[in-house]
Amino acid sequence: MALIVQKFGGTSVGSVERIRNVARRVAKWHRAGHQLVVVPSAMAGETNRLIALAKELQPQPDPRELDVVASTGEQVSIGLLSIALKEQGVKAKSYTGWQVRVLTDSAFNRSRIISIDDASIKKDLTDGCVVVVAGFQGVDAQGNVTTLGRGGSDTSAVALAAALKADECHIYTDVDGVYTTDPRLVPEARRLRTVTFEEMLEMAGAGSKVLQIRSVEFAGKYKVPTRVLSSLTDPEMPVAEEAQSGTLITFEEDPHMAMEKAVISGVAFNRDEAKITVHDVPDRPGIAYAILGPIADAHIDVDVIVQNVGHDGMTDMTFTVNRNDYPKAMKILKEQVKPHIKCRDVTGDERIAKVSIVGMGMRSHAGIAAQMFRTLAEEGINIQMISTSEIKITVVIEEKYTELAVRVLHKAFELDQA
Repeated sequence: MALIVQKFGGTSVGSVERIRNVARRVAKWHRAGHQLVVVPSAMAGETNRLIALAKELQPQPDPRELDVVASTGEQVSIGLLSIALKEQGVKAKSYTGWQVRVLTDSAFNRSRIISIDDASIKKDLTDGCVVVVAGFQGVDAQGNVTTLGRGGSDTSAVALAAALKADECHIYTDVDGVYTTDPRLVPEARRLRTVTFEEMLEMAGAGSKVLQIRSVEFAGKYKVPTRVLSSLTDPEMPVAEEAQSGTLITFEEDPHMAMEKAVISGVAFNRDEAKITVHDVPDRPGIAYAILGPIADAHIDVDVIVQNVGHDGMTDMTFTVNRNDYPKAMKILKEQVKPHIKCRDVTGDERIAKVSIVGMGMRSHAGIAAQMFRTLAEEGINIQMISTSEIKITVVIEEKYTELAVRVLHKAFELDQA
């Protein structure tokens, strides 16, 4: 008997019929003798609907009140799923994030988990219950309802799995695993049987939508084996077969990993990016902090950063932010930073995209960057920025070339070959 946390995304619980199918799947695992904690997202489109209602009243709603509104979608899902499980003859009990006491900080709309009180969950599991916990939400030390940001239900599920020391965390989505790239863009994309946490973290950070990056960070930090599965398969599929399906996110030293891993595991991309350049800033110690400190204080994440070589005591700094944060970042830079550092100008571009290649094999193979740059050059795609890590190379390009870049890189690195 294993303790398993299963997370179901919005499309998986997008209708009453799909909720019934989720209940049938969960009941199957429960009857096989496993202890189950289930974390459903809000029904597909519900969070967007709730946020839109708030913005009809105020274009920039108070963050605390927005969390109160946005968190209700998951509350509906846990209640409906618990009812559906009871219809299947399964003992079930639902909890909101604050009932469990998923303690977070007070950064409304993008809170981070501090701790989880798992006492009630463990008691219910011992009593034979399937425990259904609302994802995406928690409570701060002052008792305020908080939410974890987009994709936060993945983070909730993996954090619960870590707290409970679960044997495995299952993330059910509308795809049947992690692919070499988005199969909607490249039909030849292949499903990966296994992928390392390190690769998955880089792919999530580079724009892969399969898993939310913070959930992968949790899984890697606490060594929670995580499997990505499809909720659109037959819910009556035998447990033994389903347990081996999808993509297992594991560790590099895992004995099931191949002796010689492919050089590149996948091509990831992200269109939700914007580029900002601060022109002619003094080339002196502390200038990077003077620019990026106020951005960080506003809880805006910065990704790719490039500082030009100084000339005549001046330099330029360019960096990328999420497109949703672009207006806020530009306002901070123009109203707070520019007068302070006396730069010449602040400009931005929302028509960019990130494209990345990721693979553990890059550590031991030379010429990967050259091959990537040559492939893009042959298609006339200009590279605006470059960022690298041991197992990832990211380029910033014009957004209109995104699909072309992904297709040609996927082919150039033979990711369509089994």
